[in-house]
Amino acid sequence: MSKTNLEPESIATFRRKAREIALQVLFQREFVSDVDVMVSLDYFRGNVTASAATWAYAETLLNGVIKNKAEIDGALSEKSKSWKIERMSPVDLSIMRVATFEILFGRAEAPPKAAINEAVEIAKRYGGNDSSAFINGILDAVLTDSLKHEPS
Repeated sequence: MSKTNLEPESIATFRRKAREIALQVLFQREFVSDVDVMVSLDYFRGNVTASAATWAYAETLLNGVIKNKAEIDGALSEKSKSWKIERMSPVDLSIMRVATFEILFGRAEAPPKAAINEAVEIAKRYGGNDSSAFINGILDAVLTDSLKHEPS
């Protein structure tokens, strides 16, 4: 199998590509939950061309989402009152988990608004027709709530 680019390197930053890789690994876990995240990431390493910085950030995102999944899903559940996590599209849910990790735990790496904007753009590419608006609304609410609980 030959390696493929998710999108040309000149168009995407390493963080966008890392987010897309994280999305794909998390999406895969929705269907094969017993696969180790690093084994899945190694599979993508063998099939996708990306910089060392991209792989490092993808690993940070994946480890962060897995480690903080309960808190991330709690935040998403609280802000999506009419949608249970189990009913959400696996693509949308994976995108939101990555962005919520960045909002709640990764502010040193990426500003929360950038994480939301990236999630919306990725949703336009990988999600359904209404995914970007749905994701934007939920993530904006997660950010607003996190800012309320931030120490002054």
